[in-house]
Amino acid sequence: METNTLPTNKKYPPIKYTSRDFNSIRQDLIDYAKRYYANTFKDFSEAGFGSLMIDSVAYIGDILSFYLDYSVNESFLDTAIEFENVINLGKQLGYKFQGNPSSFGQVEMYVIVPAATLGNIPDTAYMPILKRGSSFSAINGNGFSLLEDVNFANENNEVVVAEVDNTTGVPTSYAIKTSGEVISGIVDSEEIVLGSYKKFRKLDLQAPNISEIISVVDSEGNPYYEVDYLSQDVVYRAVTNRGVDSTVTQANLRPFVVPRRFTVERQRNLTSLQFGFGTEVTDNNVEPLVDPSKSVLQRHGRDYYTDAHFDPFNLLKTDKLGVAPSNTTLTITYRTNESTNVNSSANSIVNVGSPIFEFVDQSSLNDTQVQSVVSSLEVNNEEPIVGDVTLPTVDELKNRIYSSFTSQNRAVTQEDYKILCYSMPAQFGAVKRVSISRDPDSFKRNLNLYVISEDENGRLIQTNNTIKQNLKTWLNSSRMINDTIDILDAKIVNLGIDFSAVAQIEANKYEVLTDSIEELTGLYNTKFDIGQAFYISDVFSSLNKLDGIIDVSQVNVTNKTGLNYSDQAFNINNNLSDDGRYINAPENVVFEIKFPQNDIKGTIK
Repeated sequence: METNTLPTNKKYPPIKYTSRDFNSIRQDLIDYAKRYYANTFKDFSEAGFGSLMIDSVAYIGDILSFYLDYSVNESFLDTAIEFENVINLGKQLGYKFQGNPSSFGQVEMYVIVPAATLGNIPDTAYMPILKRGSSFSAINGNGFSLLEDVNFANENNEVVVAEVDNTTGVPTSYAIKTSGEVISGIVDSEEIVLGSYKKFRKLDLQAPNISEIISVVDSEGNPYYEVDYLSQDVVYRAVTNRGVDSTVTQANLRPFVVPRRFTVERQRNLTSLQFGFGTEVTDNNVEPLVDPSKSVLQRHGRDYYTDAHFDPFNLLKTDKLGVAPSNTTLTITYRTNESTNVNSSANSIVNVGSPIFEFVDQSSLNDTQVQSVVSSLEVNNEEPIVGDVTLPTVDELKNRIYSSFTSQNRAVTQEDYKILCYSMPAQFGAVKRVSISRDPDSFKRNLNLYVISEDENGRLIQTNNTIKQNLKTWLNSSRMINDTIDILDAKIVNLGIDFSAVAQIEANKYEVLTDSIEELTGLYNTKFDIGQAFYISDVFSSLNKLDGIIDVSQVNVTNKTGLNYSDQAFNINNNLSDDGRYINAPENVVFEIKFPQNDIKGTIK
């Protein structure tokens, strides 16, 4: 009687670790079965049960191999493709993701005040001050807050007659127009109850699209201060200048020691607060943090705090990295945007939310007239409110991380200035593209910094003055002392593409045309850099690789101007390369395919 027992002296073949895909793993399993289970397993037909088992194991092996490769790739910045992973890897190089930026702009405000007794001037007693923090909203629902007090009694305001007495013709009320700076977002708060002490406590906030942490206060009234690194134990604050030179210098910069501090970590839709290592009271069981390996390296048997912020250059200045709150309730006040699209078009901010009025001597005024002034407030933005809409692509984010690491928070090279512009805190606004060059007409080290922003639809638009001023202030803290900076608007040149291609005889030319336009739309979905050339050869190569197209016979690029387009005229022929492969862009010009569905046209033959 034949038995199917395996020989005890069987030598197993070495495992082929190079077999990583489905087909190779499946073939290895079949070869193994044929060699060592020839009498037991003989059915290798694709419809058999044995084939099902082999395919199942090969499938699992292929999946595991894929996830192994994927996990390894996501561990390195060069090969990572997941947005969140790129952000986390950037932290290791000191890059801080700014998250959802705010948009800035100017709004015009109007109130109607009663006339003075004589009737020929408005009654100044009824001219209010609209306080900082007053809220407005746009037609699309986005909220905005006033950044500064606005005084309607300012002599520079526009004043016109609003109403007159029908009998005498004497003015009875006046309309006053003024303006103020606004920022996107509304102010909200969140309370978090904390239990016993936990080192390096990390708190995730519930609200999405947080652009700024305004304050963090515990239940005892102790404030916590935002710092760049947990080892930073001093912050500088502006203190009102009470000296004789207060008219020249309104505030003095004073250092403050901040044992209670935190850092802000942002991801795509999540904002977290990271606290330090110390405690409110002396605890002999809490050892000082003196070994950097415990904070940096993951090793068996050691504490691991990979997401704890610290500056390695200042590590020895503190052994606790700040106080971690415990047994208290934190009240966190922040500014949050209603959506990821924080821009607003011109004449869209028309709704008054919660205005905060202040009158010089309200007790002496008529309540009815005061209420009439308050209710008469109207608001409008004559210019667009802009900042940044779209998040950077993974490739753009990687470039910023590498550049940030080399710049080391100082501006020496032109690339340093670019990355500092992109690193400006989100609450001060953002720009979409930046380009910088030395001014050849200047005898000094003057730099021309060209910037451009996006509107609410993701199309290029000039950056407003508020963001440009914030950007200049931000750069002043890091620039070389002998560098001067002029922040200028980049010129937008809108382009159109018209191509002709030959399709295969059996292909549906209408489907080929649709696929071609979609291909080019995706190709130019990413915004051009300022000064980046337009490569006509990219159009040829992108279309030629499509199924159904035999050859691209012609590509014409035109300058689009007029209604809904930029007024910037551009001579394409004068900027065309000698071989006709690309169109040069001057250092202050940025190309844009503004309306791809209309600006990209083609003919299929």
